Amino acid sequence: MALALVALLAWPTGSVSAKVVDPLQEQANYTIGLQRVRAWNTPELQAQVAAATVRYQRARAATLVADPERRPNPNSCSTVAACLVDPRLESWTEHGGVVKPVLFTARTGATLSGHVWATRTGPARRPGVLFINGSIIGYEQGYWFLAQALARSGFVVMTFDTQGEGMSDQLGQAPDRLEGAFAGTPGLGLVGPQRGLGGNGLPFYDGGEDALDFFLSTPGRPYRPVPSRTTGTSHAAKQAKRVRAGLNPAYNPLWRMLDRKELGVSGHSYGAQAASWLVQEDPRLKAAVALDSLCVPAWPAADELASLTQAPVNRIAGVAPGGAPYGFARDCFGAPAGPAPAITKPVLGLSGDYLLDYSPYVTEPDPNAKNLASDAYTRAGVDTGQIALRGGTHIEFADTALGDLPASLRGIDLTTWYTTAWFDKYLRHDPAADAKLTTSRWRDDAGTGQVDAGHDPNAYSYHYRSRLDIALADGRRFACADLRGGCAGQSSPGTDCGPADYSFLAIDVGAESPSACKR
Repeated sequence: MALALVALLAWPTGSVSAKVVDPLQEQANYTIGLQRVRAWNTPELQAQVAAATVRYQRARAATLVADPERRPNPNSCSTVAACLVDPRLESWTEHGGVVKPVLFTARTGATLSGHVWATRTGPARRPGVLFINGSIIGYEQGYWFLAQALARSGFVVMTFDTQGEGMSDQLGQAPDRLEGAFAGTPGLGLVGPQRGLGGNGLPFYDGGEDALDFFLSTPGRPYRPVPSRTTGTSHAAKQAKRVRAGLNPAYNPLWRMLDRKELGVSGHSYGAQAASWLVQEDPRLKAAVALDSLCVPAWPAADELASLTQAPVNRIAGVAPGGAPYGFARDCFGAPAGPAPAITKPVLGLSGDYLLDYSPYVTEPDPNAKNLASDAYTRAGVDTGQIALRGGTHIEFADTALGDLPASLRGIDLTTWYTTAWFDKYLRHDPAADAKLTTSRWRDDAGTGQVDAGHDPNAYSYHYRSRLDIALADGRRFACADLRGGCAGQSSPGTDCGPADYSFLAIDVGAESPSACKR
């Protein structure tokens, strides 16, 4: 941070026409990324994290001994990151939750690992949400916080490890071993069988479709993988063999609870790209939430690396200060062969000021630079929004910052709030969701103000505008171009159907109701 501040102070202000950012204000903005680390890295919690992670790794090793056909290694859970487990989420079943582990065969022949979530009490049929994780260290456990909160709010949720992540196989089965390999590792999709198939996004796009097929499976229509993309080979025989051996379930174990007419998809990072594409392409899906970041389906699709270099964010003479990107380009990257689907369904996007690190802003960015995709959705005539978190990073949207990864303290709560409210509106069709989405609570959030160096309670970015453009249940339209500044027609924290001190953790452990309004 000190080096970054020196760089800011030394920047030749006369050499640029854009307005120079106050370096002290920028330093305060990017120190927001220390909030979660400071709050969560207590000796007590870290000891619990270590114990939970050891339990996970032991169970992982035992599983692979019992099922030697599976080949998840090497990946981040067995090499660099160990896949830290949040111990606070391990008591789900003790607090009225239901979770079923599942295995299924992807179209590539890889065995994918996942879980299906719900609560013991609730309607007989509930809308469903599929979550697609991110790449590199986007293992499934990092998104259980959101799965549990959505389940508590009345959804059936499926999470899974994409091929090459967590407990899912790294490679497929011959002749498709490399079709969906490497979990979106930048550059690797430019060579081998994936070349010409839209880069390295197949574990997320095709893997998301395979997971959705499994999510919708029933005893009458058991899961059967579609043929592979590269060779057209069917790996259904492997799925059937593993079902007979009692290793893979034949269908979704919570199939009775799932309302197949009300399905949504969410995802983080590469999973957000896939969610943005799949919701428009797949007629079974009704709505999506893209966690860094929302994109516009387009073909031909750029590779991930190309997208990073094309991102129209905070550039001076075509170069990003500090050498680091601040976001992704407008169009979806790594997508499979086109044509790109038309935009017809509502999608919400969330992002932060920064991406993976805190390269400081030297000059003020275009405040609408992260709204390009959402603006395109508005032009297409569908409901949309883009929420930018002040000081937020790419890690805001995953429960993986128990080490030194930068993230704000309240970003994960804001993410849970908006994701739940979006699906409440477009899948549950709950009129109370309008008050949740239009609320002003995040402009004056006590939790944000308590941990902010300047005691600013406004969680929205001041570098980038947060917007929302949706049709309300009463026929009116709410269009706000600047949620940080506020707009007419917003609900107040007292009328937005949420608890006074909203917390994903309190909801997940059953200490807090996700909604204070009667449905």
